[in-house]
Amino acid sequence: MPEVNEARMVTEAKENSNKEYPMTVRQAAQYLGVSSQTVYLWVERKQIPHLRVMGRNIRFLKSDLEPFRASFKQEVRNGTTE
Repeated sequence: MPEVNEARMVTEAKENSNKEYPMTVRQAAQYLGVSSQTVYLWVERKQIPHLRVMGRNIRFLKSDLEPFRASFKQEVRNGTTE
């Protein structure tokens, strides 16, 4: 029955590839094209969607950052800042 095991492995691989892993501050900063300090400032001001893990560690989901990134780029393009 190797075919059944192969099919299950392919299915599990597809499911695992759809999982979203949290990003660190450094990774989020790189994704957004800003410094880590800017990301920390946005977190402090509650301007960016984020998660707190174990109280102090800050993490971000890419799916949460995508709309933020789009609006951020729109503001920069229009020359507005808030």
